[in-house]
Formats: sequence, C-alpha cells, structure tokens
Amino acid sequence: MEIVVLDGAILNPGDVDWGPISEIGELRVHDETPPGKVAERAARADVLLTNKTPLKAKDIAGFERVKLVCVLATGYNVVDIEACAAKNIPVCNVVAYGVDDVAQHTLAMLLEICRHVTEHTESVKAGEWKKSHLWCYWKKTPVCLKGLTMGVIGFGSIGRRVGELAHAFGMSVLAHCPHPKNPPNYSPFSFASLEQLLTASDVISLHCPLTPQTQEIINSTSIAKMRDGVILLNTARGGLVNEAAAAKALKSGKLGALGTDVLSVEPPPASNPLLKAPNTVITPHIAWATNKARQNIITLTAENIHRWKQGTPVNVVNGVTVATPCR
Repeated sequence: MEIVVLDGAILNPGDVDWGPISEIGELRVHDETPPGKVAERAARADVLLTNKTPLKAKDIAGFERVKLVCVLATGYNVVDIEACAAKNIPVCNVVAYGVDDVAQHTLAMLLEICRHVTEHTESVKAGEWKKSHLWCYWKKTPVCLKGLTMGVIGFGSIGRRVGELAHAFGMSVLAHCPHPKNPPNYSPFSFASLEQLLTASDVISLHCPLTPQTQEIINSTSIAKMRDGVILLNTARGGLVNEAAAAKALKSGKLGALGTDVLSVEPPPASNPLLKAPNTVITPHIAWATNKARQNIITLTAENIHRWKQGTPVNVVNGVTVATPCR
C-alpha cells in the first residue's frame, strides 16, 4: 500500500516522527504540492494525506487508485467531500489533538493584551527604564483578569478548556453553543444566549466551527451589542470575524483589543485591515503547532488508516463508512 502526503513540511519540518504512518505502508512525503501536481502525485496513492493542499472535484474525478483521503487537521474544507463520496472514498480528519495547546495559546494572547509583556520588554531593552530614573513605570496600565467575565462562543473540548483556564484566573464564565449540556462543575458559570453573552462579557473567545450559520458571527451588528472596550480572541477560524468591522471597532475603541491566531485569508494580503488596526496581537496560525500536538496528528492519522483497513473507519466526515479493500 502506498501512502502519499501532499504537504508534509508544515506538519513535520523534521522534529516529529512519521513512524506511525510509515509502518503501515510505503510512505512518500512531499513538502508541498502546487495545484498542477495534485493529480500526478495522487496517481500513486492508495491513501492520500493533505493538510492544506486543496483537493477539488476536478482532481478527485481523476482519482483511479485513491481509496482513502485523510486530512492532517480538524478542518476539512480543503477537500471536496461530496466529490469523494461520489467515488466511495472516505474522508477522515483528526480531532482533539491539541486541546490544551490551543487553549493555552488563547490565554497567552489574553495575557499579552492585558499585561503588555512584549511592549514593556522592548521598552526596557531600548533604555527607557534607565532614562526614567524611577523604580518602575508602565506604558499601559496592566489589567487584572480576576472578576472579569469570559464569554466562550463554542463549547466543545477547546472551548471548555478555555473556560477552565479562565476560571483558574478568577473569571466568571459564560458559554454559548447550539446544544448546551454537561455544564462544568466550577462556579460562576452559566450557558447563555448569544445576545446575553455579547452584552455581558469583558472578554469574548471564539471556539466554534466555521459554518454558514457562524460565518462572520462577529460583525458590526454583534460588535454594537458588546461592552465598550471588550477584548476579542479568535483561535478558531478567520471567517468567524468580519475583519473590516473589527478593524473599525478597534480604531474607535469599541473593541479594546483583538488577539487572533487566524485570518480570513492566510497568509494575509497587505490590504487586510487588521494588519494596521491598533491594539492587535496577531500570530501566524500557530496555536496548534507544538511538538506534542503535531505528533498527535500523525498518531491519530495512523489510527484512522488502521481502522479503515480493518473495515471500521472512524472520524469520517463525508458519510462513506464502507471500506474499499486495498490492493
């Protein structure tokens, strides 16, 4: 069996182990694959793995050997899953591989926004402390999280972990999700409608999937309902935020700050309004990128392949649950 990875360089630049997958079959890893090379490289694959390389209907229509597609991520919008289903090809993703990693990154951005660690470090290195002749100084007043309210939109595994971390800092937690259940055992906590959360939160953190219903859930209308100076965090998907509306609100002060690890287009064009907006912390989609999380992706993908070979595929996102025997 031949297993082909279309874009392995981001997931594994050499610091994690492909071993769990290479033990299953002959593994061929391409660092990246331009659109014009997808068909050529897929032609040799029984199992095709992609992270962010798009698999479009026109490519999938030509698949003659591919029997399984695995996405090396949770989001699978890069694959035309209906086109795969039409050819009886299961598409599997990986879930919950970096819950703590993403949650910690969310809180790291919040702490950076509230404590201004980088700005003050650069100030000290530039000699401003020495010039001040004072035993301490601050360029922006630090903010204490205890007593503030954290609103979490999307309360899956990552959202729940963010709530736990916020609680550990002394924050009250509100959560909004389509089907509220299993409330955590800490207090104060409550489920809330979206409008209740928007109006009552000092910090709002996004952890919901990008769907037609959540596309630009943060927009000029929802921002208008928020408290003045609210902090917005996004480690989910860039498309959850109308970036022009967010930039405008940052400039006016309606949004006090934005911390985001994701943008609507990645890498962003120079025209992205958030790049010039004040009080922003932007990281290049790295919340997931710890060694532990990336190794988990490889291990969980290997498990997806094993289960498919056994005739009991898991994490299937396109409804094709009958395994096609591999040559």
